[in-house]
Amino acid sequence: MSTLADSIGGARAVRAWIDGRKVRVELEDGREIAFPADKYRRLRHASDEQLREVRIEARGQALRWETLDEDLSINGVLAGRWLL
Repeated sequence: MSTLADSIGGARAVRAWIDGRKVRVELEDGREIAFPADKYRRLRHASDEQLREVRIEARGQALRWETLDEDLSINGVLAGRWLL
């Protein structure tokens, strides 16, 4: 039986960008995901400039905002684990 954890277990980002107040991510399997920055406390209070500093880390398994000291795992985002 397939589970959500099985389907997202190996997800890796190849590109990340900001579109308005949304974080958009392209995964290596071709999927694109997006989520409102406001779902995460540190991102909610970030300026547009700070949001645009997103970088892909950990061989595609995480997003990083250095000046905000914020890291989000791709699997956590896909599973809908929001930190409000």
